[in-house]
Amino acid sequence: MARIASTRLSRLLTGWSSQGPGPLPRRLADALRELAERGDVTGGSVLPSQRELALVLGVSRSTVTAAYGLLEGEGWLESVRGSGSRLRGSGALDRYVAEGRLVSFNARSGGSGTADLSSGALPGLAAVAEAVGALTHGDLGGLLGDDGYHPYGIAALREGIAAYYRAAGVPTEAEQILVTSGSQQAVWLVAQALVEPGDTVVVENPTYRGALEALRARGARLVPVGGDGPDGEGAGGGGPAELRRLCARGRPRLVYLQPTVHNPTGRTLDGAARREWRRVLAERELFAVEDTACAELALGDGEDDDATAPVPLVAGLPMASTVTVGTLSKLFWGGLRVGWVRSSPQVVARLAKIKTSVDLACSVVDQLVAVRLLERLPEARARRRAELRGQRDAAEALVRRAAPHWEWTRPAGGPALWVRIPGADTEALAQLARRHGVSVVPGAAFSPVDGFRDRLRLPYAHGTEALAAALPILLECADRAAG
Repeated sequence: MARIASTRLSRLLTGWSSQGPGPLPRRLADALRELAERGDVTGGSVLPSQRELALVLGVSRSTVTAAYGLLEGEGWLESVRGSGSRLRGSGALDRYVAEGRLVSFNARSGGSGTADLSSGALPGLAAVAEAVGALTHGDLGGLLGDDGYHPYGIAALREGIAAYYRAAGVPTEAEQILVTSGSQQAVWLVAQALVEPGDTVVVENPTYRGALEALRARGARLVPVGGDGPDGEGAGGGGPAELRRLCARGRPRLVYLQPTVHNPTGRTLDGAARREWRRVLAERELFAVEDTACAELALGDGEDDDATAPVPLVAGLPMASTVTVGTLSKLFWGGLRVGWVRSSPQVVARLAKIKTSVDLACSVVDQLVAVRLLERLPEARARRRAELRGQRDAAEALVRRAAPHWEWTRPAGGPALWVRIPGADTEALAQLARRHGVSVVPGAAFSPVDGFRDRLRLPYAHGTEALAAALPILLECADRAAG
């Protein structure tokens, strides 16, 4: 029987303690039953022990005991001698559902809470509205004569993205580009096309949780390397060295990396580290997927703000064994769902075939807006850098004053601090904070092995007002979660 980890169950239970009538055990029982009814927890899954779940939820063991008792009395829970408590389900077909990331989007309080720190997404730039307003009949005129379905993306945008890479010194043709609905769809398509259930996929630890969801849903066996240091190293040693050792025992199907403005740490690998990654990928002839979704959010400390596009780490590797994922959604606006894949024409064709079975093609209007926005990249980079630098500096000063014992490495880019809270279990902290109106994402959500239980992501991209309101609550919850 499959067991569901307490950390994953905790992330699926977002908002349970503040929603619904009745005492806390009743609300917990109802939330667990709803997970089973929706198929978010597979029928037959063994739940964590009462003590373990109580710890990550930040409640007393008696609360969990009472909730389990209610579910058992209602026929939703079955005690199996020697195996624990098995949750009955609805028989949903999904093996794995989104945890935490999409749940947090769906469970937002709509402004009624104290602070929502669950997302690092940026507010939109005015350039988006200006590009929409500048569209003319001439922009659409030549496209209205066909059916509007362009599975690979409209020609103007594919060429514009190819030119984006050429300007950075990376030879690219339009046939190497597939336009997607944001970078998340791009990562999902890669997982569907290139990974079979049971395949080994190497990922950094921590890494982007949307990629973890896509790869887990495909049934990949995730193997972590590296750490959360500025050079991609941690207590376990350097990522490239770990990858070499892994390859000695068997070749992974692919390697998923974020070398430039890593999510969630905000670090960017230096030249030496990038060369070492490139060397091991070439030596072992590994398929590499480089996600550059956040690369345009580099803060560029000490650099010119009119820098060109970031050069992908995989640029010097064989095109047939590399994929680069990019997007305009991070830099300009999340509501503009325009991303892309850069790879060989053969890989692009394979991904496009899967994409057409899902959505036929991306919106032509969004793509026309994207063509105009590509022309405004230097302006957008400069504006975002100025905004994010100021917000980062203000957030660091605020946290340093309020919580001088918290630790972090200054991010080279991105919208958040990756903070270590010594002695605290941030899974329990996050649950406690939600009961006080603060939504926050614990570190384990970004780990393929539920690591970083002492880490917390603290977004600053919307200014420090929400962070300032949340910090007293987070400090109190951290003390409780440590004790």
